[in-house]
Amino acid sequence: MDKRKQILDAALKLFVEYGFHGTPTSLIAKEAGVANGTLFHYFATKDALVIALYVDIKSRMSAYLSEQVEVQKTFKDTIREQYIASVFWALENKLEYRFTEQFKTSPFFAQIAPKEIEESLKPYYDMLNRGISENLIKPQSLDLLFTLISSQTSGLNQYLLNHQFSKTKQHQVISDTFEMLWNMIT
Repeated sequence: MDKRKQILDAALKLFVEYGFHGTPTSLIAKEAGVANGTLFHYFATKDALVIALYVDIKSRMSAYLSEQVEVQKTFKDTIREQYIASVFWALENKLEYRFTEQFKTSPFFAQIAPKEIEESLKPYYDMLNRGISENLIKPQSLDLLFTLISSQTSGLNQYLLNHQFSKTKQHQVISDTFEMLWNMIT
């Protein structure tokens, strides 16, 4: 494993466990098995490390969703596949999910360039625009629609992580909550 990845993996584990401010870079370097200087060779500051970790996770998550979600016959089926894939990504990547939830409510989020955020949201906004233009979902602000869908997904992830359901029950809960979401936006 390369040193940059070792540092990112150690930072992920420690940031989730101790928080951003409770995790000194010396502890990250020790956990990664590298010298402090090596950590700073890859990441000039702790802030840069936090942001790089977020960008790395979001990039891997987007790749996962792209692989999992195919455009379906109907718009609703496409949205459902996106929703299900997002939930399963969070369930399969618990640390990454917890980190992204921490990050979104931290001051670090404001350090992400607006253009970068806009580019990462473009596929989702394009999909929502399609639904609006085809009169399949309510004509609302794209930001509002995305926030509602993201909040629903986040809440469901938290609910599923807090309950140890059988796979059958888990799938039923996911299906039921998608229908509730669909009814809300249509």
